[in-house]
Amino acid sequence: MKGIVLAGGLGTRLHPLTRITNKHLLPVYDKPMVFYPIQALVNAGIKDIMVVTGGNNAGDFLRLLANGADFGLRHLNYGYQEGEGGIAAALKVAEPFVEGHRICVVLGDNIIEKSIKGAVDAYKAQPSGGKILLKEVPDPQRFGVPVFDENNRVIRVEEKPADPKSPYAVTGIYMYDADVFEIINTLKPSGRGELEITDVNNAYLERGDLTYDVLDGWWADAGTFDSLLKVSNLVARTGANNL
Repeated sequence: MKGIVLAGGLGTRLHPLTRITNKHLLPVYDKPMVFYPIQALVNAGIKDIMVVTGGNNAGDFLRLLANGADFGLRHLNYGYQEGEGGIAAALKVAEPFVEGHRICVVLGDNIIEKSIKGAVDAYKAQPSGGKILLKEVPDPQRFGVPVFDENNRVIRVEEKPADPKSPYAVTGIYMYDADVFEIINTLKPSGRGELEITDVNNAYLERGDLTYDVLDGWWADAGTFDSLLKVSNLVARTGANNL
């Protein structure tokens, strides 16, 4: 199984900080933000990892991360996304790296307290398909929100709904088989002009081939000033990913 960290984008919600650097290079307490998703993959037993980034600061990732020695890795792969296009478009960059393997994708601004190894191992036991990780949050309307049936099965995911059907968010941690790239090739840009990862998840749901787990421990994305401060304080108090 291979790991992919998506660390591109413009990070406009963090201007003016991100006018001069990539969001994922900003500090979360005492480490660069991108360290945390990489460590989450390593802790889950995934050692073959690609970091996908873009923009004018892509070279800074190579200077910072080199071959991944800080994480006990012998090698770290890099992919470059030209322009914008959404999470699914960024994931498409990694297709040559994946080579038919299953993947665990972590958004570069997602920070978690506990290991995801249990969820990764459970996904490896699946015959096919995908898996998403959920977390109950006070503001699900900011995220993709799962809709459950009477048997607690996810039947669809709604992107940033005004009236969320559940208190759960789909976290930025996704596991897919190699069919994900066929699905991405069928997607049409959303109203935001992006290829949405929610559409990927709904395509797997339509196949009846998407499972979910609820994430253990705290989870936060660090994409706004408030959430960046919050997660920095959480890491300072409790630690994250053994970093």
